Amino acid sequence: MEYIRVTKDNLESEHICCAISNNRDIQVASKKAWLAERFDEGLVFLKSVERGKCFIEYIPAENAWNPISADGFMYINCLWVSGSFKGHGYSNDLLGECISDSKSKGRLGLCILSSAKKKPFLADPKYLAHKGFAVCDEADNGIQLWYLPFSADAGKPCFKACAKHPHVDGEGYVLFYTSQCPFNAKYVPIVEQTAREHGIPFRAIHLASKAEAQSAPTPVTTYALFYNGEYLTNEQMNDAKFLKLASR
Repeated sequence: MEYIRVTKDNLESEHICCAISNNRDIQVASKKAWLAERFDEGLVFLKSVERGKCFIEYIPAENAWNPISADGFMYINCLWVSGSFKGHGYSNDLLGECISDSKSKGRLGLCILSSAKKKPFLADPKYLAHKGFAVCDEADNGIQLWYLPFSADAGKPCFKACAKHPHVDGEGYVLFYTSQCPFNAKYVPIVEQTAREHGIPFRAIHLASKAEAQSAPTPVTTYALFYNGEYLTNEQMNDAKFLKLASR
């Protein structure tokens, strides 16, 4: 497999794997705008030359859009291989490139979000354990921070206090999200409209800056849905899924 690094110079001409339609699509435009502002902060987006979901996205943990304390580490936003790309060792290729690049930049190790059992849109804990990662912290909602230190004295990353006990004030549904995930640009407005049409209390909070994301009341900031103050899920909703959830 041949890989290509997306940069400011080729961002407009390259597809971004998880949203591969043209640049006029709101999902693509939203994600590319978010990426464009992150490259100067050290973000790396490495993907297959083939169109499809096969990529890794990582950034120095100090600049991660998550409430973590992991100075010196590299934070993996997403490692995603799906469909026909599975079973060919591409995850190992991408992770290997991330490790090599991170070591060359003097990073202390890697960290990434996961859970004891596989959750949607989070790294597979079985794969992480196989590659030598271990759990270094866990929030009350079961979201875990895993790490791969490059030396025995690297220390352990951890969640910030604001994310250890995920909870928000107020009744109804409250959604925290960022533009890191392109699908939010399409589906968050759809769910907002669906909630209005059915009289369901719903409030969406767009985390539009690194500072806001790093002080969020949830370890997962790309999509975190609460109901009556309690954390529900990081699984993205369309109108049908949301109505099914609300009917319970």
